[in-house]
Amino acid sequence: MRKTGHRSRAVLAVLSAAVLGLVGCDAVGGNSPGPSGTDVKRVKPKPTPVWDRSPDSVAAVGDSITRGFDACSVLSDCPEVSWATGSSEKVDSLAVRLLGEAKAAERSWNYAVTGARMADLPGQMAQAATRKPELVTVMAGANDACRDSTESMTSVEDFRAQFEESMRTLRGALPKAQVYVASVPDLKRLWSQGRTSALGKQVWKLGICPSMLDDADSLDAAATLRRETVQKRVEEYNTVLKEVCAKDKRCRFDGGAVYAYRFGTAQLSRWDWFHPSVNGQARLAEIAYRTVTAKTG
Repeated sequence: MRKTGHRSRAVLAVLSAAVLGLVGCDAVGGNSPGPSGTDVKRVKPKPTPVWDRSPDSVAAVGDSITRGFDACSVLSDCPEVSWATGSSEKVDSLAVRLLGEAKAAERSWNYAVTGARMADLPGQMAQAATRKPELVTVMAGANDACRDSTESMTSVEDFRAQFEESMRTLRGALPKAQVYVASVPDLKRLWSQGRTSALGKQVWKLGICPSMLDDADSLDAAATLRRETVQKRVEEYNTVLKEVCAKDKRCRFDGGAVYAYRFGTAQLSRWDWFHPSVNGQARLAEIAYRTVTAKTG
């Protein structure tokens, strides 16, 4: 029995030496490489992505569209149907899609203001930053184009400077917050869709976006040029949004998706035929969610 035990211990000693020889010093915590000829590959940890597709909180800035103006009743904000932070099941807002209903109620905030232009955005950004949101949504620019005349529209240079200031304001407070930027909607399509409604045209005469919607039935050269001028300015604004956003690694522009969306009368408020209806707000939420959760941006 003793001889058998002695032989067993000898065999174990030989096997142990062989194993240590194969794995090298790493078996005891060293850093020496394995023997030459062995195929040892070290797996590098994947870097943390710059863009988080499931942020934990959302703050919205912008204008009347984000406030849900005229979506529920005439001449009134209706933030519960906001595409960005609303609670309505009919809209299924971006915040609800990302956070769930309960968490969205506690972790989403709407700082948009009806009538706001890009010049108002830095102040809204400063307010939003106090909440330390992980995602800030931006939709602004329609009011910069919707003026009493084409001459009164915000210049492209000012629009750029104001948006850059807005981003600096946010970055000064929240360097790592993510930003979703929606393109300015197609105002000329709004004219072509809304002018099919006699009621819509009557409401427009009260002073809604006169640079585009004034004298809605006129197709003469002056009216056509006026509308084309507004349309070009909107396209230039969208170029600015794209370019400024592209300089920030934590900013995503929607790629012009809101501008390109082929909305119809069902997506327009039945009170002013200008702002999004509840259905229109839902479509904006879909576009935002696709952009925010896309694997690449």
